[in-house]
Amino acid sequence: MLQSFLEVLLLPVVQSMIWILVVAVSVILSVAFAVYWERKLIGWMQLRKGPNRVGSIFGFWPGVFQAFADVLKLLIKEVIVPARANKVLFGIAPIIALVPALATWAVVPLSPDLVISDIDAGLLYVLALTSMGVYGVIIAGWAANSKYAFLGAMRSAAQIVAYEIAMGFALVGVLMAAGSLNLGEIVRAQQGGALAWNWFWLLPLTIVYIISGVAETNRAPFDVAEGESEIVAGFHVEYSGIAFALFFLAEYANMLLISALTAVFFFGGWLSPFDGYLSPDNILAKPGFPWLGLKISLFMFLYFWLRATFPRYRYDQIMRLGWKVLIPVTLVWIAVEGVMAWFGVGPWRA
Repeated sequence: MLQSFLEVLLLPVVQSMIWILVVAVSVILSVAFAVYWERKLIGWMQLRKGPNRVGSIFGFWPGVFQAFADVLKLLIKEVIVPARANKVLFGIAPIIALVPALATWAVVPLSPDLVISDIDAGLLYVLALTSMGVYGVIIAGWAANSKYAFLGAMRSAAQIVAYEIAMGFALVGVLMAAGSLNLGEIVRAQQGGALAWNWFWLLPLTIVYIISGVAETNRAPFDVAEGESEIVAGFHVEYSGIAFALFFLAEYANMLLISALTAVFFFGGWLSPFDGYLSPDNILAKPGFPWLGLKISLFMFLYFWLRATFPRYRYDQIMRLGWKVLIPVTLVWIAVEGVMAWFGVGPWRA
């Protein structure tokens, strides 16, 4: 009886907890190396060295431990709470911003056989959790009792809400193409090589989703919430030490998450681009996490490239793009998808 109880109830819980720990630690370490990669990449694009002093690995990648040195510095710095701030909300706001970015990974399929929670409503889970991050931003700006922080929070919240709608409509198109809310099934519905992936038939929605993902994470050129020349540092202007580090970690964790979701929804996830073109026994045609990791890396590179290339948009331009361009484009293409489904074109052909 006891052995049966352990096998049926306890063992799956322990396995899930182990995988949760592995994924969470991997995301946090990936953030550290993403910061180093961004600094080196933008330094290369702008003819600078980038970090090259703190640590190296066997003589290669000088400065690779700079991100870890920054973490140590933030850990030992004093956390200053404004005298008239709401101390409870001021403390939990960074956690509210970070937790959804980590919890969403529970339904992201990392390989054909590896997903922490293979639920049928995975797409709804993703939409629900990615929408939660805005609460951390609003609470941080309000709880600090600073007009600068509150102004940054309102600007960021309005931007996130606008582009969240565009992202949601883009995912409606993915749902129509795959016929399932399960992220693993969405990936399997794209089998057949690079031209069978959703990006080919849903190209306008793919572009909208990528642009909305950049705006959703408050990254350049949509980083008006942190426009130093206008509102100092935005909603987290009053934060220091580890509290600021949590916001910083949430931003990069969200970048990794949006990159993974873009790969899953539009670029075949863990599927090989040579699937259907090469023999199934060929190593290049085999699906697996390396393909997903490569796609995530390419989209992270796109984030860094945009930051190094484009100047910051004006706030009215950002809102106009979200409400008057991206949302109408998604609505029109959803209607086009309906016509293609009616006539059995593309993913809907028999």
